[in-house]
Amino acid sequence: MKLVDDHYTYRVTWSSEDEGYIGLCAEFPSLSWFSDTSEEAYSGIRRLVAECIVDMGANNEQVPEPLADRIYSGKSMVRVPPETHRALAIRAAEEGVSLNRLVSARLANGAPLILHQRPQLFAYLARRPTSIPINAPMPPFISQSAASARSSL
Repeated sequence: MKLVDDHYTYRVTWSSEDEGYIGLCAEFPSLSWFSDTSEEAYSGIRRLVAECIVDMGANNEQVPEPLADRIYSGKSMVRVPPETHRALAIRAAEEGVSLNRLVSARLANGAPLILHQRPQLFAYLARRPTSIPINAPMPPFISQSAASARSSL
């Protein structure tokens, strides 16, 4: 069977362990299709999804809505440790952008949110006062890596 409006999210990936291609569908995470070629894995998982949808309909089960057909608000809540939140807020202030703009730009570009996640930096930021005089000395682990961190932006 073939779906008329197939808007589901498919992926074919190579499995070194199985020495073959595996077809997957994001909306049906329990389904997969193994094959020797990527084309067969793709057509196999699409057929399997179509059969699964027919079976679900026959059993009055709710069929997952395709990810591509969903409406997204553009809002997403992400919980992070307080020290990460503080480090991101500082980074956003240094770059002159809002925290939201910093995080969304980094996520969209696949860039890391924080360039160097170091436990001693987080510990320093967590106990650091909210305002520091301009002439206050920087801890050695920050001053040593500041140039390299800025150059990698």
